[in-house]
Amino acid sequence: MNSLTSCPKNCLDLFLSFTLLSLQGFGGVMAVVQRELVERKRWLTREEFIEDWAIAQTLPGPNVVNLSVIVGNRYFGASGALAAFAGMLIAPLLLILGIAILYAPFADQPQVGGALKGMGAVAAGLILATGIRLMGALRNNPLGMKLCLLLTAACFIAVALLRLPLIYPLFSIGLLGSLLAYARLKS
Repeated sequence: MNSLTSCPKNCLDLFLSFTLLSLQGFGGVMAVVQRELVERKRWLTREEFIEDWAIAQTLPGPNVVNLSVIVGNRYFGASGALAAFAGMLIAPLLLILGIAILYAPFADQPQVGGALKGMGAVAAGLILATGIRLMGALRNNPLGMKLCLLLTAACFIAVALLRLPLIYPLFSIGLLGSLLAYARLKS
């Protein structure tokens, strides 16, 4: 572990921290998690966050839940993973059930649909801002900033513009990036 980082005190600290994170970032918690874990709590460095986030994205399930399990396991093994996982899911589950009960009578109202579309735009902006903030860590990446940005652009074009299913760019561009990184690390 890097000397610039600190540690959660115990599994309860993990549980409560991830519970608060899950409630702050409703609908798009990645930006909030990066700020809390890297900048505020200093449980991870930027590089550790990016590495763990990359692993979390390749696992099945919600990325941020996968990340919580990785972080919990890093500090307290299986019990930490379970505590972080529970913290990430219990409060949002209860909240969603309550909202679903309250939402049902108003589901057909156009104002409600407009509000939900507006929240989606805010979540997209938060994710973009976090990506920009994390770009500095690419300087330490074995591929270098330019090649990383080129691979990112290729993935964006494949998914957003060409509308390819994510599985194709994930395996083709991801495999290419992995092979290039392996070759650079080996030399």
